[in-house]
Amino acid sequence: MAKLLIVDDEEKIREMICKYAKHEGFETDVASDGFEAISKCENDHFDLVIMDVMMPNLDGFSAVKDIREMQPNLPIIMLSALGEEYDKIHGFDVGIDDYVVKPFSGKELMMRVHAILKRSLTVVSENFVLDDLLIDFSARTVSIKGEKLQLSPKEYELFIYLVKNAGIALTREQLLQNIWGYNFFGDDRTLDTHIKLLRKNLGEYASHIVTLRGVGYRFDKEI
Repeated sequence: MAKLLIVDDEEKIREMICKYAKHEGFETDVASDGFEAISKCENDHFDLVIMDVMMPNLDGFSAVKDIREMQPNLPIIMLSALGEEYDKIHGFDVGIDDYVVKPFSGKELMMRVHAILKRSLTVVSENFVLDDLLIDFSARTVSIKGEKLQLSPKEYELFIYLVKNAGIALTREQLLQNIWGYNFFGDDRTLDTHIKLLRKNLGEYASHIVTLRGVGYRFDKEI
């Protein structure tokens, strides 16, 4: 049974999410601000965190940064009334896996939770090597010249999918459906945002991710 931490300063929202989560068979715990969320992550194990942005004492963005330092691979879904592209980019930049704009459907939120948990529990026991780039699938890490990259779980999953389909033209629809794991109803610029962040993290290897205008993206081993 997966355990979720629901972080929101509004009690009604916490109760609503807990109700849907328990109906799906999840165990839940709650926190009302960022400080409480960090404390609970330090002292307990969670399989996924649902984090609000605007909260008193410590906001969600700041809390995610601290939690990421403790648990780099802990899946995090961010909730926010802020739907601007800048806010979404900032969320993905600090390491979230998904961004849900309020008001939202509890059922859709649970679909996102299931999809993220399903991917995070998939382990492949082999490595991928390209010159000084190393992907350790069992540890879910990407390193360049021995230095681990600080990829968000979503960036990692996107990169792995591209690498495993090296040389194949992948459409935007394929990437959204396979990485997000459901019929994606949000802004498809989410994919471009993740590609941008991924390329930034890959540095000298960024050019191996090729943009196919009007189609999508492709990973090329040789450039």
